[in-house]
Amino acid sequence: MDNTTMTPSNMSDKSIICYTPLLVTSNGLWKNNNLLDFSLPLFTLQLTLVVSATRFFVFILRPFHQPRVIAEILGGLLLGPSVLGRYNNFASIVFPMKSVMLVETMANMGLIYFVFLIGLEMDISIIKRSGKKTVLISLAGMVVPFLVAICLSSLISNTDESINQVSCVLYLGIVLSVTAFPVLARMLVELKLVNTDLGKLALSTSLINDVCAWMLLAIAIAVSEEIISAWVSLWVLLSNLVFLSFSFIIVRPTMLWLIEKTPEGKPFSEFQLCIVLTGVLISAFITDVLGTHCIFGAFVYGLVIPKGPLGAAIIEKLEDFVSGLLLPLFYAISGLKTDINLISGASTWTFILSVISLTFLGKIAGTLLVSNMLQIPNRDGVVLGLLMNAKGIIEIIVLNVGRDQKVLNDKIFSIMIIVILIMTALIAPVVTLIYKPRKRLAPYKRRTIQSSRLDGEFRVLVGIHTPRNVPTLVNLLEATYPNKRSPMCAYVLHLVELTGRASAMLIVHANRQSGVPALNKTQAQTDHIITSFQNFEEQVNYAQVQPLTAISPYSTMHEDVCNLAEEKRVSIIIIPFHKQQTVDGEMEDTIPALRMVNHNLLQNSPCSVGILVDRGFNGSNRLIGNLACHQVAVLYFGGPDDREALAYGWRMSRHPKVHLTVMHFIPTQYSNQSSETDRLWAKLDRSFTTIKNGGENQLDNEYISEFKHVIAHDDSVDYIAKVVNNGEETVAAIRSMNNVNDLFIVGRGQGTMSPLTDGLTDWSECPELGAIGDLLASSDFETTASVLVLHQYVGQGPDGEDNFVVERPWESSEPRQSIQQHQSQHMQQRYVMPMGTGHSLL
Repeated sequence: MDNTTMTPSNMSDKSIICYTPLLVTSNGLWKNNNLLDFSLPLFTLQLTLVVSATRFFVFILRPFHQPRVIAEILGGLLLGPSVLGRYNNFASIVFPMKSVMLVETMANMGLIYFVFLIGLEMDISIIKRSGKKTVLISLAGMVVPFLVAICLSSLISNTDESINQVSCVLYLGIVLSVTAFPVLARMLVELKLVNTDLGKLALSTSLINDVCAWMLLAIAIAVSEEIISAWVSLWVLLSNLVFLSFSFIIVRPTMLWLIEKTPEGKPFSEFQLCIVLTGVLISAFITDVLGTHCIFGAFVYGLVIPKGPLGAAIIEKLEDFVSGLLLPLFYAISGLKTDINLISGASTWTFILSVISLTFLGKIAGTLLVSNMLQIPNRDGVVLGLLMNAKGIIEIIVLNVGRDQKVLNDKIFSIMIIVILIMTALIAPVVTLIYKPRKRLAPYKRRTIQSSRLDGEFRVLVGIHTPRNVPTLVNLLEATYPNKRSPMCAYVLHLVELTGRASAMLIVHANRQSGVPALNKTQAQTDHIITSFQNFEEQVNYAQVQPLTAISPYSTMHEDVCNLAEEKRVSIIIIPFHKQQTVDGEMEDTIPALRMVNHNLLQNSPCSVGILVDRGFNGSNRLIGNLACHQVAVLYFGGPDDREALAYGWRMSRHPKVHLTVMHFIPTQYSNQSSETDRLWAKLDRSFTTIKNGGENQLDNEYISEFKHVIAHDDSVDYIAKVVNNGEETVAAIRSMNNVNDLFIVGRGQGTMSPLTDGLTDWSECPELGAIGDLLASSDFETTASVLVLHQYVGQGPDGEDNFVVERPWESSEPRQSIQQHQSQHMQQRYVMPMGTGHSLL
């Protein structure tokens, strides 16, 4: 420590300036320097430990569906005086007092930009559209916890007279009464509630809570300053109101002008983004000077930036770095200030449990009271009250500000950190326990295309990851031929990866207005998908589209798809293949994790699944404009999956602009029996036992024979019987019809063994498509036709055996598909067949 004495000419006393000769970078290990005596190596070590501790707890808590804030708080506690910091060697070496200033500066820098992102992602228009119901629920849930905070502050002020009771009430009231919107949003996704009415209500309510929290925090900071006159507090509030007005009246129009000057579709320049990001620091500096806090300025600045391409560009550049690297430092600092050792004795823990219980019950009681007035079910009211207790970054910020302002002492600070931790951790398991989905009242039977009648509604679920697949999927649905007797209901599900960003949670279609700019890139993609399918709905008669969004990790994304498929009782799920065709014809991975999503769907789907290899499907020529005639080919080898493929192609063949070609591959040893199998279709009244013993071949022959009978006089359908001996001849036959088709429909073929595909699986790249599907999807096949690979659903019967329902797809009163009246009563039979097991990708 060097001391320097300075005596300026205008000062009569002495000023002593103390500083630590802590250099930034070291001279290297080989010069016998202690690397931790230098600020950069020490800070790098501290940051590495903080991020590692946070990620460790994220990994440990992931199976328990706990929000990330729990892991971040635990990571800070692990490094603080509660655990590792208790050892003097660790504390003095890794977190010495001389490094606290640098760590806190970087932590607050990360906090400033994170709060800016919160304001940037917050859609105030949702609050405007929330209505009286949401506002009443939000305010009612805050009243009782605020009363608890008043009682708590009274106890604190009685033991410590130096504490400002009004400020203490405000700080504790904010912590106990408000809801952390980002934490709740992610929790709703984990609980699969984000797309439910309850989830949407909870999101809107928590957003109002969050805005109230920021307003109360600004007031709390203004009145908690160590001041002599109350006029100073008034000036602090008035000056911040001037800043708020300036931001909305001057700064927001400036940002709108900046957006208008940038041509649509072109990215913002680095200079423009640099100006915007510098504005964050300027706003933070202004509010700090005005006596509020730097985070308030950053939040307001983020709030005034218009939602749209500018906000999306900033989020894309900042969020991962800020929330993944810098923000954990803020939690680590909070952990370093928290000492659980101060919380000792039965009375203190009784006090903590009492605060938690009263806050929980207060939120639930207030929410339940208003819910009853608004005729919301009691169970939903209780769950909504539980969800409103979610805590997160705003509460941690409030506690840190209160501690810095000397309103909260170290013991109260530590107690409230533990309260936040326990309350947030309890929500997910309690909600899971009491909020179970209601059982289905009606059985879900028509789970396949083959079992779907042509004189009933056809329901399909379409999963989309990117807008690139939209044209092909739209044309595929058009070609499926929705009509008066068989209307189509398409549930279009935009599948979004859960990244931990709060902005992703705002993608709720019910809360969007037409013409409002997209909040981020994901929402822009969602809007494009919705618009495309809405145009399809408007132009195609008897087609109804319902757009939805599923936000979840790739590892559990299939659960959302399966749950929606079961809820909507669809017959088939169509999902894009994980590879896309490039300009040079090669097939390249888009997102490798999508392959596991498709694999999980094949294993767990409650209905049939179709994987679409998208190479275009006359996307520029719409069938409804009578500009194109689709050439569709079904490759039929036999088995449940191939029967499903034939059923789908059969349905498409009814479209006046679809020409269907069915190529039936027959082994040489069965080619002479075709005349006998042609007569099998008439034997529809055979017994259950006879069919069960007949095996797959009998079902296949009967189905193809019935198909041949019905399309005998149909010029739009061609049937080709191809006698082949092995896989090589099969490939040659497929190549012969390659260049004349727009779409191949094939069965996955799992669980069936055929000499016709021998050798095709030896070099298989994607076994989830089956032998033929993998061949058609490979780059070596050199085709421009899309491929739809179908896997038929096979469920379990009550006796444990696998079974499926077969209904004739031509069973309709339309002339084109009518058959003799006396046969119609025999058109449905139940067969029992072994379920095939697919290849594992693990």
